[in-house]
Amino acid sequence: MGFGCNACGIIGCRIIDSPRERLIAIITNNFVPCNGRFPTLITIITIFFTSYVITPAKSLVSTAILTLTILLGVFTTFLISKFLSKTILKGAPSSFTLELPPYRKPQVGKVIVRSIFDRTIFVLARAMAVAAPAGLIIWIMSNTYINDISIIKIFSDFLDPFAKFIGLDGVILMAFILGFPANEIVIPIIIMSYMCSGSIMELESLNQLHELLVNNGWNYVTAICMILFSLMHFPCGTTCLTIKKETGSLKWTALSFIIPTLIGIVMCSIVSNFCRLLPI
Repeated sequence: MGFGCNACGIIGCRIIDSPRERLIAIITNNFVPCNGRFPTLITIITIFFTSYVITPAKSLVSTAILTLTILLGVFTTFLISKFLSKTILKGAPSSFTLELPPYRKPQVGKVIVRSIFDRTIFVLARAMAVAAPAGLIIWIMSNTYINDISIIKIFSDFLDPFAKFIGLDGVILMAFILGFPANEIVIPIIIMSYMCSGSIMELESLNQLHELLVNNGWNYVTAICMILFSLMHFPCGTTCLTIKKETGSLKWTALSFIIPTLIGIVMCSIVSNFCRLLPI
């Protein structure tokens, strides 16, 4: 379920009887990309890794790279699950048995109503609670100036040294932070910052986006690190609220935030610094 929405994936963990294994599933759910991250992954793969591929094979190459990225997330899920089960969530594994319910005639109307009220509205309400204040913050930062420099520019410049160390730049890292309410707005925030616009905007074509990114220092290393950090970084605001609701603990919510972020930083650091040693 996390491939659709990590928040829904967290709610889906309710079917796991073992509290320990439920926590492991909740903490590692963020390593699978949700629908909010797929547009970013597909865009970066398309404009940096398949733009020079002959058209008939372009879709196949894009699919192969995206599949490898997803498999990396799945592998990381298993690896971190194993690590957690041997350390802070150590315990005896339990068996999982799913009993088949008695067969009954489907009640389509009842299913739709329960799904809307018990799941959809529940998740959307939390998304709005996070997104509305965050949108206001982004607008204020973009349109408030100190010595003719916007606050969002000051913030990105502050983050730039650390971001460069992990293969990104200050604008990219800032976009991930400001994109905490929803992963879908990461790329628009990057575009807005590079174009010095006071509002989130989109470009008309991928060629324009590629030109904008390259003119602002992007290369294949930046693209790889962008893909890795998109795959492995903190959960969105809605997911964090859902984790807090499901676990009833700020500690497990914080760990669910910290663990994927640290792994993303470490992986990006290794890749970026290794690539700097290559004579390319």
